[in-house]
Amino acid sequence: MKREAAIVGAGYAGLACAVELARQGVEVTVFERSRTLGGRARVVHKDGWTVDNGQHLLLGAYSELTRLLRLTGVSPRWLERLPLTLHVPGQLHLRAAALPAPAHLAVGLARAHGLGWRERFALFALLRYLKRRRFQLPATTSVIDLLTACRQPAKLRNLVWEPLCLAALNTPAPEASAQVFANVLRDTLAASAAASELLIPRVDLSELFPVPAARYLATRDGRIFTRNAIAAIAPNGAGFRLDGDPGEHSWPHVVIAAAPHHAAPLLASTGACPALASQIAALSSEPIATIYLALGVGVRLPAPMIGLASGPAQWAFDRGRCGGPEGLIAAVISACREADVRDHDALIVAVLAQLERELGCRLPRTQWAQVIVEKRAAFACRPGLSRPSVVTPLPGLWLAGDYVDSNYPATLEAAVRTGVECARRIVADMAR
Repeated sequence: MKREAAIVGAGYAGLACAVELARQGVEVTVFERSRTLGGRARVVHKDGWTVDNGQHLLLGAYSELTRLLRLTGVSPRWLERLPLTLHVPGQLHLRAAALPAPAHLAVGLARAHGLGWRERFALFALLRYLKRRRFQLPATTSVIDLLTACRQPAKLRNLVWEPLCLAALNTPAPEASAQVFANVLRDTLAASAAASELLIPRVDLSELFPVPAARYLATRDGRIFTRNAIAAIAPNGAGFRLDGDPGEHSWPHVVIAAAPHHAAPLLASTGACPALASQIAALSSEPIATIYLALGVGVRLPAPMIGLASGPAQWAFDRGRCGGPEGLIAAVISACREADVRDHDALIVAVLAQLERELGCRLPRTQWAQVIVEKRAAFACRPGLSRPSVVTPLPGLWLAGDYVDSNYPATLEAAVRTGVECARRIVADMAR
């Protein structure tokens, strides 16, 4: 059997799989329906502006993604590393201290503005509660159930836990899985000081990993076909044929690294995975809206990332402080309702008014504004959710993506980890 594999999808999961396979001497071909690499974490060019299709928060705990960034030659300067910082203008400022864990959080909480001692003790009480249970919770527990069981004060819920849940899981706290939230807390707040650091890209999301990954593959005889959709996968005696493969090749290993709404029909097309295709098709998704406001030179947020308390947006990012043009602000609405983001002009006005209200100042007129809505940005991370494995019923056919079973919600790290896991299993299968 030839040491070769095909990957359908050039998002972070597919490219992570490709890079790991190429590192171990496997000949890789990637098929991508779009002309831009990155999948749901990609660059968008609009009206002469270059922006991301959404804001993806990276954390120090993202060990696999940072390993692959180093492997593909990404400069450390492309990521701004900040201590864990939660800043809500006029209401909360919490910044971890430059100390080893757990002192980094304890001292940060002691110095925090906006939280009383009741809230500070309650935060540690929740972490102690999880540690006593080894971060294992009943599968049916929601984040709200967890907060109630630990008697978290309303102010702490509103300013810390619920916004963090929405940012990490892209699912509102009443509907979100407490187990997955506990996994995130275990690997960040309850881990080392470095694990909880914020890593903010200074380049766009395509340039951060997909473009270096493509260069890495090119030096190892890998190929990437963009604007090349794969419509179906047909098993045959020698492996799989891909409808849309210009080479009409038979592949011994194929990785479906497409989004769930593309992966389900591809699985169904094999004729051998009806239950798995139905499971993936049944996954609910959550939209995320990003509102870009170009406000000009001199406009800065109090921190590179701030929380927003009154809505419609929950977070705002100062892209000018992270490698972008000065005064470019990105406001994010996670798990938004379609009706609330349908009128883009009204949404821009509402978010600008919200920023003025919460920052307590008048802002200049927008030089440029754009609303980007990813309707299927992430799966709804609900209690007891059954997520598919990287393994499918067909030997040689694999799954990768942020929706595939892992400890994490729909994040870049989850996507990368499943891609690497696929690669390791493929190499092990080739060695038999």
